[in-house]
Amino acid sequence: MARENIRATLLGFAGAFVVFAVLFYFAGVDELVDRLTMAEPVFLAAVLAITLVWLASWGTSLKTVLGVLGISISVPRAFLVFAGAMFSNNITPFGQAGGEPVTALLISRSTDTEYETGLAAIASVDTLNFVPSITIALIGAGYYATEVTLGRNLEIALVAVIALAIGVPAAVYTAWQRRYELEHRVIRALTPVIRTVARYIPRLTVPTADGIERRINGFFRSIERVGRNPRGLAIALGLSGFGWFCQMLALWLAFHAIGAPIAFSIALFVVPIGAIAGVTPLPGGAGGIEWTLAILVAAASSAVSFDVATAGVVLFRGFIYWVPTLLGGLVMGVESARGRRT
Repeated sequence: MARENIRATLLGFAGAFVVFAVLFYFAGVDELVDRLTMAEPVFLAAVLAITLVWLASWGTSLKTVLGVLGISISVPRAFLVFAGAMFSNNITPFGQAGGEPVTALLISRSTDTEYETGLAAIASVDTLNFVPSITIALIGAGYYATEVTLGRNLEIALVAVIALAIGVPAAVYTAWQRRYELEHRVIRALTPVIRTVARYIPRLTVPTADGIERRINGFFRSIERVGRNPRGLAIALGLSGFGWFCQMLALWLAFHAIGAPIAFSIALFVVPIGAIAGVTPLPGGAGGIEWTLAILVAAASSAVSFDVATAGVVLFRGFIYWVPTLLGGLVMGVESARGRRT
């Protein structure tokens, strides 16, 4: 199993390398390097600071959700755990979908709680993060549309955002209304799969059907507790929205750093749309997100060419992707070493 995961990760990074190579070819490597080497240090420091504030904001959102579930964790610890979550998302294919199981294990070990509770917590945070991103994207696109006429690329992006704004909440509401039926279906579907897989994993006891049902029930009860706490939801949503604002501010500052400022309204709607590209087989959406952001920024700003847009996006993603990846890698390494000692 571990060998297969490593193979999938290596293939994902190989794919990301190819995607980046094509992007840099079209943008021009020399122009890209020139732009990045001329970046203003003051703005670079500001982007780094904003990146850390973003991580702290979403880490505190995770702390809030864990608090609703009766799990106490300090703000610094929540910051580190969330950095570990971002590391998992950034090195596994399909972004959050691929990283959540590993993140749940990290939360479980860090807070001494059940695995399914950790999975419910990070799943709740990821779901809550979606709501403000789409809302802000719609506001930004609507404001930008009052200033200029949207091009074809931006019109397609706006249609996609509207579809997600309608479709995803509708799907979540339907799932919530039929959660007990969904729970029974999940139990019936996963129980034989989990027991079969467990037979082929060394040193792992095959779980009983009752044990699997108890854990799946625990996951759904945890989700239900979060959904029935309006105050906790409001705080977590507020922190999530502030985190998205930090990312948008970081993109805006990144273009100032390379001497090609863009309107802040552009950052408002391209950052959430770019995040949608993270749901790809590439680790953390690396390459796909950069392509999407560069195309959208170039289409939205007549003063910014594709090569300049690529430079600003690469600088922005260099902080947003690599800072949590490096910090989270350290967290995961320390946690793994501690687990081996115990």
